[in-house]
Amino acid sequence: MRGWTSTIGALLLATSAAAPAADEPPICADRPSKSTGPCTVPAGKIQIETGLIDWSRDTSDGVTTDAVMWGNTALKYGVADNADVELWVTPLETLSVHGGGVHEHHASFGDMLVRVKYALTGDKAPVQVALDPFVKLPTANHQIGNRKLEAGLLVPVQIAIGKTPLTLALDPELDWLADEGGHGRHLATQQVVNLGIAATDKINLSTEIWAMWDWDPAGTGKQVSWDVSAAYLPTKQLQLDAGANFGLNSQTPDVELYTGVSVRF
Repeated sequence: MRGWTSTIGALLLATSAAAPAADEPPICADRPSKSTGPCTVPAGKIQIETGLIDWSRDTSDGVTTDAVMWGNTALKYGVADNADVELWVTPLETLSVHGGGVHEHHASFGDMLVRVKYALTGDKAPVQVALDPFVKLPTANHQIGNRKLEAGLLVPVQIAIGKTPLTLALDPELDWLADEGGHGRHLATQQVVNLGIAATDKINLSTEIWAMWDWDPAGTGKQVSWDVSAAYLPTKQLQLDAGANFGLNSQTPDVELYTGVSVRF
């Protein structure tokens, strides 16, 4: 973890010191919020998006569960002006369960995601659409993950609201997940309705409703949350962010807090 943190810090210092080209667009990251933008990393550019810490807590029937992701990072490379390839890694995930006679603590490297994002429209289009298929590689241990290969397809859509600083984002997603019982596969889906505003040329704010339906044969799961987030861009190459998610039903974690940084070079 110390070496990983040092590497990220060096990249941030190098990038913040470099003067970006005058005509280069600001960095466009998939964080913060659960919404995924249709924008891709420019051809030949490398982008790193790191969640410094992501903590969530859920309390149910007297049992409290704390889950923390440390350094959840997307490594992206632009292979064309409208396409990038991405590797998502989590160096450390911890899970603590206590209460009701239960006391458990688990830690593991997290599952990995391999993604390819392909923009179908130009970045100036009033309605922007992309395809974002992904595969989950089961690299977490069995206490943190399910040790199963899974996949999905996300279709990010972003709509400019007239000439205002507002944007509406929709993110329909279809997932192919392993059954909880360990035999067979089933469908799940997610949707985000996100309203964003460019408060200034350096500050972006958003609020959203997120929902997930998981049709596992063992029982249908449904999670819903209301989320808020903020991003600050001190330079065109650097973004700092923070956010909070609040569960709206009993199956969703009560609260999730996170902060992170994104850099392009």
